[in-house]
Amino acid sequence: MNPLFVSVSPHIRSEKTIRHVMLDVLFALLPSVIAGVIFFGKDSLLIVSTSVLFCCLTEIVFEKIAKRKNTINDLSAVVTGIIFSLTLPASAPLWIVACGAVFAILIGKQFFGGIGHNPFNPALIARAFVQLSWSKEIAGIPASLEITKFNMFLGNMPGALGEVSKIAIIAGALYLIFRRQITLHAPLSLVVTVVLLSIVTRNNPLFQVLTGGLLLGAVFMATDPVTTPVSGNGKIIFGIGCGLLTMLIRLKGAFPEGIYYSILIMNMFTPVIDKVTRKKGLGSDEFKNTY
Repeated sequence: MNPLFVSVSPHIRSEKTIRHVMLDVLFALLPSVIAGVIFFGKDSLLIVSTSVLFCCLTEIVFEKIAKRKNTINDLSAVVTGIIFSLTLPASAPLWIVACGAVFAILIGKQFFGGIGHNPFNPALIARAFVQLSWSKEIAGIPASLEITKFNMFLGNMPGALGEVSKIAIIAGALYLIFRRQITLHAPLSLVVTVVLLSIVTRNNPLFQVLTGGLLLGAVFMATDPVTTPVSGNGKIIFGIGCGLLTMLIRLKGAFPEGIYYSILIMNMFTPVIDKVTRKKGLGSDEFKNTY
């Protein structure tokens, strides 16, 4: 059996580089955080703050107990806390937010060895955990609002804190592309797959793309440099797989939203995708850049 060689983990190779990448991601997330505060008020700010606080505290305490190098300054725990909080509704109880944040860092990240070694996106691990544990408590409160196309783009609609404003998400995506932190391979292939399957299954493509967490997941989770493929072709395969699974879960699954579970499932196939799409010619120990 041939060994599987993927790029050396973690893909982000120095504390300075990690911090710079995370700062860019934080700037990209800022429009979504602001939109959440505008549309959901102080509850949104409390949820984001609680998530970030408990993510950071968990990282500090665990690394102290485990006698690992303190990595809080790389800001990855802050990014995880914000992304996790943006997947939650404004009605989510703060104790659930705290439990999810602890789970994200303790199980989703540190259990596997810390940043760069985790096979699954920590924020998504936490989102799946709270969804399976307290589905009623984080179901959100339906709003009596006519959802127009304009409201879908602006964010004036029911949903999770960071899911509703597509303008904010797109602004963040453009910033990350400009900073060369992400490419369009995975997000675009994911969205195109959802659009095509919507047409085939006679569903409204615009509705499928602009509702739920599809764009949030496509931009900030399907582009995670640690848990997604490193090559362009690999990213495309990953995005297509996410799109297929998202529509399958939405149309036939028990959950109304499938994007987060689809990304987690595809995270499992990242090593295989990397092996299939790995470039030849530089030897089996070839080190491929993430960005």
